[in-house]
Amino acid sequence: MVILLFNIRSLHNVGSIFRTADATGFKKIYLCGITPTPLDRFGDKRKELSKVALGAEDFVAWEKIGDSPSSKATIALIKKLKKENYKIIAVEQNKKSISCEKLSSIKKNTHLALIVGDEVRGVSKSILNQCDKIVEIPMYGKKESLNVSVAFGIVAYRLAEIKKK
Repeated sequence: MVILLFNIRSLHNVGSIFRTADATGFKKIYLCGITPTPLDRFGDKRKELSKVALGAEDFVAWEKIGDSPSSKATIALIKKLKKENYKIIAVEQNKKSISCEKLSSIKKNTHLALIVGDEVRGVSKSILNQCDKIVEIPMYGKKESLNVSVAFGIVAYRLAEIKKK
Protein backbone atom coordinates (compact mmCIF):
# COMPACT_ATOMS: atom_id res chain seq x y z
CA MET A 1 0.00 0.00 0.00
CA VAL A 2 1.09 3.54 -0.76
CA ILE A 3 -0.32 6.94 0.19
CA LEU A 4 -0.54 10.16 -1.79
CA LEU A 5 -0.70 13.34 0.28
CA PHE A 6 -2.09 16.09 -1.92
CA ASN A 7 -1.33 19.65 -0.76
CA ILE A 8 -1.27 18.85 2.96
CA ARG A 9 0.11 22.02 4.56
CA SER A 10 0.64 21.13 8.21
CA LEU A 11 3.98 19.61 9.21
CA HIS A 12 2.19 18.03 12.17
CA ASN A 13 -0.34 16.33 9.90
CA VAL A 14 2.40 15.04 7.60
CA GLY A 15 4.40 13.75 10.57
CA SER A 16 1.36 12.05 12.03
CA ILE A 17 0.59 10.41 8.70
CA PHE A 18 4.18 9.10 8.47
CA ARG A 19 3.82 7.54 11.91
CA THR A 20 0.45 5.95 11.13
CA ALA A 21 1.65 4.79 7.69
CA ASP A 22 4.51 2.96 9.36
CA ALA A 23 2.16 1.41 11.94
CA THR A 24 -0.27 0.17 9.28
CA GLY A 25 2.26 -1.21 6.79
CA PHE A 26 2.26 1.43 4.06
CA LYS A 27 5.42 1.08 1.98
CA LYS A 28 5.70 4.57 0.51
CA ILE A 29 4.37 8.09 0.85
CA TYR A 30 4.15 10.38 -2.16
CA LEU A 31 4.30 14.01 -1.04
CA CYS A 32 2.37 15.75 -3.79
CA GLY A 33 1.97 19.44 -4.61
CA ILE A 34 2.87 21.71 -1.72
CA THR A 35 3.03 18.92 0.88
CA PRO A 36 6.27 19.42 2.83
CA THR A 37 8.98 16.77 2.93
CA PRO A 38 10.72 15.52 6.08
CA LEU A 39 13.83 17.44 5.02
CA ASP A 40 14.10 21.18 4.42
CA ARG A 41 15.87 22.69 1.39
CA PHE A 42 19.22 22.34 3.18
CA GLY A 43 18.72 18.62 3.83
CA ASP A 44 18.04 19.05 7.54
CA LYS A 45 15.15 17.31 9.29
CA ARG A 46 12.09 19.47 9.86
CA LYS A 47 11.74 19.51 13.65
CA GLU A 48 7.94 19.95 13.70
CA LEU A 49 7.44 16.96 11.40
CA SER A 50 10.03 14.77 13.14
CA LYS A 51 8.58 15.52 16.58
CA VAL A 52 5.26 13.98 15.56
CA ALA A 53 6.60 11.23 13.27
CA LEU A 54 8.99 9.97 15.99
CA GLY A 55 11.42 8.61 13.40
CA ALA A 56 8.85 7.00 11.09
CA GLU A 57 10.08 9.33 8.34
CA ASP A 58 13.29 7.24 8.41
CA PHE A 59 11.42 3.94 7.91
CA VAL A 60 8.71 4.75 5.37
CA ALA A 61 10.03 5.51 1.89
CA TRP A 62 8.90 8.85 0.50
CA GLU A 63 9.10 10.77 -2.75
CA LYS A 64 8.31 14.38 -3.61
CA ILE A 65 5.96 14.76 -6.60
CA GLY A 66 5.56 18.25 -8.05
CA ASP A 67 5.98 21.48 -6.13
CA SER A 68 2.93 23.54 -7.04
CA PRO A 69 -0.66 23.26 -5.81
CA SER A 70 -1.68 22.11 -9.30
CA SER A 71 -2.93 18.52 -9.58
CA LYS A 72 -1.12 17.78 -12.88
CA ALA A 73 1.87 15.95 -11.37
CA THR A 74 -0.40 14.02 -9.00
CA ILE A 75 -2.66 12.93 -11.86
CA ALA A 76 0.39 11.77 -13.82
CA LEU A 77 1.45 9.72 -10.78
CA ILE A 78 -2.03 8.20 -10.47
CA LYS A 79 -1.94 7.16 -14.14
CA LYS A 80 1.49 5.57 -13.59
CA LEU A 81 0.24 3.69 -10.53
CA LYS A 82 -2.82 2.45 -12.45
CA LYS A 83 -0.48 1.02 -15.12
CA GLU A 84 1.22 -0.84 -12.25
CA ASN A 85 -2.21 -2.31 -11.31
CA TYR A 86 -2.86 -0.13 -8.27
CA LYS A 87 -6.45 0.53 -7.23
CA ILE A 88 -6.79 4.21 -6.34
CA ILE A 89 -8.92 5.13 -3.32
CA ALA A 90 -9.56 8.70 -2.19
CA VAL A 91 -10.77 9.63 1.28
CA GLU A 92 -13.28 12.41 0.69
CA GLN A 93 -16.87 13.36 1.31
CA ASN A 94 -18.54 13.21 -2.07
CA LYS A 95 -21.88 12.20 -3.55
CA LYS A 96 -20.10 9.20 -5.14
CA SER A 97 -18.40 8.11 -1.91
CA ILE A 98 -19.14 4.91 -0.03
CA SER A 99 -18.63 4.28 3.67
CA CYS A 100 -15.15 3.03 4.55
CA GLU A 101 -16.96 0.22 6.37
CA LYS A 102 -17.86 -1.23 2.93
CA LEU A 103 -14.23 -1.69 1.84
CA SER A 104 -14.28 -5.40 2.69
CA SER A 105 -14.71 -6.29 -0.99
CA ILE A 106 -11.03 -5.48 -1.69
CA LYS A 107 -8.96 -8.59 -2.33
CA LYS A 108 -5.98 -9.30 -0.08
CA ASN A 109 -3.31 -9.09 -2.81
CA THR A 110 -4.63 -5.90 -4.44
CA HIS A 111 -2.13 -3.05 -4.75
CA LEU A 112 -3.70 0.00 -3.11
CA ALA A 113 -2.95 3.72 -3.34
CA LEU A 114 -4.80 5.88 -0.83
CA ILE A 115 -5.18 9.62 -1.40
CA VAL A 116 -5.94 12.31 1.17
CA GLY A 117 -6.18 15.98 0.34
CA ASP A 118 -5.54 19.37 1.83
CA GLU A 119 -6.93 20.36 5.18
CA VAL A 120 -9.45 22.88 3.81
CA ARG A 121 -10.50 21.80 0.31
CA GLY A 122 -9.75 18.08 0.43
CA VAL A 123 -9.04 16.11 -2.72
CA SER A 124 -9.59 18.07 -5.94
CA LYS A 125 -12.32 17.06 -8.40
CA SER A 126 -9.74 16.42 -11.12
CA ILE A 127 -8.02 13.86 -8.86
CA LEU A 128 -11.32 12.33 -7.68
CA ASN A 129 -12.18 11.73 -11.34
CA GLN A 130 -9.11 9.45 -11.57
CA CYS A 131 -10.02 7.32 -8.55
CA ASP A 132 -11.44 3.81 -8.57
CA LYS A 133 -13.27 4.42 -5.28
CA ILE A 134 -14.05 7.34 -3.03
CA VAL A 135 -14.63 6.51 0.61
CA GLU A 136 -15.79 8.56 3.55
CA ILE A 137 -15.98 8.02 7.28
CA PRO A 138 -19.44 8.08 8.86
CA MET A 139 -19.89 11.13 11.09
CA TYR A 140 -22.20 10.89 14.10
CA GLY A 141 -21.70 14.25 15.83
CA LYS A 142 -22.22 17.89 14.93
CA LYS A 143 -18.91 18.31 13.07
CA GLU A 144 -18.93 17.23 9.44
CA SER A 145 -15.30 16.19 9.09
CA LEU A 146 -12.16 14.96 10.85
CA ASN A 147 -8.57 16.17 10.82
CA VAL A 148 -6.83 14.75 7.74
CA SER A 149 -4.32 12.72 9.75
CA VAL A 150 -7.11 11.22 11.87
CA ALA A 151 -9.15 10.38 8.77
CA PHE A 152 -6.10 8.75 7.20
CA GLY A 153 -5.57 6.69 10.35
CA ILE A 154 -9.12 5.35 10.40
CA VAL A 155 -9.07 4.30 6.75
CA ALA A 156 -5.46 3.04 6.93
CA TYR A 157 -6.31 0.68 9.78
CA ARG A 158 -9.41 -0.51 7.92
CA LEU A 159 -7.28 -1.32 4.87
CA ALA A 160 -4.60 -2.99 6.99
CA GLU A 161 -7.26 -5.29 8.51
CA ILE A 162 -8.53 -6.21 5.06
CA LYS A 163 -5.00 -6.91 3.76
CA LYS A 164 -4.29 -9.20 6.75
CA LYS A 165 -7.24 -11.51 6.03
